Amino acid sequence: MTRSGKMMLAALLLSATALPALADDRARPVRIAPVHFEEREQSVTITGEVVARVETDLSFRVGGRITGWFVDVGGAVKEGQILARLDPEEQKADVEAAEAGVRAADAQLKLARANFDRQKSLLNDGISTRRDFDDAETALRTAESAREAAIAQRDTAKDVLSYTELRAPADGIVTARLAETGQVAQAAQTMFTIADTGPRDAVFDVYESLFFAQPSKDGVVVALLSDDRVRTTGNVREVSPTIDAQTGTVRVKIAMDKTPPEMTLGASVVGMGSLAPRRVAAVPWQALSGVDGKPALWIVDKAKNTVSLRPVEVLSFETGSALVTAGVEEGETYVADGTKLLRPGQSVTAIEGAAQ
Repeated sequence: MTRSGKMMLAALLLSATALPALADDRARPVRIAPVHFEEREQSVTITGEVVARVETDLSFRVGGRITGWFVDVGGAVKEGQILARLDPEEQKADVEAAEAGVRAADAQLKLARANFDRQKSLLNDGISTRRDFDDAETALRTAESAREAAIAQRDTAKDVLSYTELRAPADGIVTARLAETGQVAQAAQTMFTIADTGPRDAVFDVYESLFFAQPSKDGVVVALLSDDRVRTTGNVREVSPTIDAQTGTVRVKIAMDKTPPEMTLGASVVGMGSLAPRRVAAVPWQALSGVDGKPALWIVDKAKNTVSLRPVEVLSFETGSALVTAGVEEGETYVADGTKLLRPGQSVTAIEGAAQ
């Protein structure tokens, strides 16, 4: 064998001898901890605002030109107070025409009654015929009906005239005004929005995901955002059947048991509620790994001192920890710290205690 061949053989032997050293089968030191489940009640805090439980859109029942409005946004109104007025000339003309119709009907009725009384007297004296008496009686009944119709038409015209004044249906606060002097309003066109001064609600836009969790039976605490000492309690009164396409939230109304004076309309509030207790195990963030796009934990086989990666279900994340609901059992041991460079079947040297 040549000298160069001997040198090449020696190099190959040296490389073969070094190969086992490249594979690191040494046990890796890791910090471990036992899985411990507990009943955890998750709290939910959401901001919202105070609204009136009853809010009414007001409009004229007839069309016409607005001649004046008498309240503005934020103003308090009393039941029956005039908010705006239409030009009533057309309706006044209708009332005058209807009253003239009543007077004409009165005259016709007076004439028909006189003719009926005359025919009745003549029939009793044997001078008139039964047919003439029946015709007179029919004319009287027709005149009476015509007068009743004229009176009803006059009353309707007076009602329409009253519709030219828009009045508050109850005590409240004006939250919107769409009326301007000189504007031609159509019938049923919204002019004002009145918030009733009665009970109030707290409205919150809740993320859809919260509806998949079972709520606690306890009520919701509502606190004033600017002063959390001002608070009250309430319960869910209404849940919107639709989801806001832009925000992905659902509008929820909380009926407050009592409304503190500081919780005025539009005031920002914080709603604090809780979900039904869930059985969870809290593990540190650094203990989580991933497998197939899902969170996973390294589980320690104490008999063999090896680890395996197991998928788990995480309910939510808290500061420094994750709440696991499934995938592990009570008392099992997981790697709480030192998960870097671990692989399935890796030997580990376990250090008891929670991760630092």
